[in-house]
Amino acid sequence: MENPVIIFGANYLGRQAKDILEDNGNDIYCFLDDNKSLHNVVIDEITVMGSTDDDGYLKLIGKKCDAVIAIDDNKVRKSLVSMLQERRHAQPVNVISKNGFIAKSASIGHGNFIDHRVTLSAGASIGNHCILQAGVIVGPEAKLGDFVQVGAGSVVNAGCEIADEVFIGTGVTVVGGISIGKGARVGAGSVVIAPVKAGDTVFGNPAQTVKS
Repeated sequence: MENPVIIFGANYLGRQAKDILEDNGNDIYCFLDDNKSLHNVVIDEITVMGSTDDDGYLKLIGKKCDAVIAIDDNKVRKSLVSMLQERRHAQPVNVISKNGFIAKSASIGHGNFIDHRVTLSAGASIGNHCILQAGVIVGPEAKLGDFVQVGAGSVVNAGCEIADEVFIGTGVTVVGGISIGKGARVGAGSVVIAPVKAGDTVFGNPAQTVKS
């Protein structure tokens, strides 16, 4: 990307996004964050200039600046994506660390955060606005929907289908060919050996449904 970047979110994910973007040769314009106690605070040499709905900065997006949404709350993330699309007719850009491997045949949508040492294997498909933390492996022909989050060190093996808004915790293994339904959650360290229904929460080795 050629334009400076406005980062939505000045928390841990925003700081990591800044480092990755700068390592890729991109300039950072500012942070925006709804935590007013952070306004005018300098974080890693970049100032938090205002809130995420500040028109003074939003009007730059799509003209002079690009936008990155570095917030891991999916409800907030979806709201900001909609706002940028409706008010600025703009899509958030990807943050992709160069310290990983992305196969030439892999496909990646818009607005994703792909951290260090992530592997996207041959034919893997990533939707829009996903977060893949450090060391994630997405196997050949595995498919992730939109707004999926995958924790550090997790492995989604070949041919898996992960629906929209799924949360996969740290250190999870999803064995080959498994499907996980929309909005499901997989607890940290779990080994998923059977399909997970939409909205279910599973945990353990092997992963079992957690009763509410």
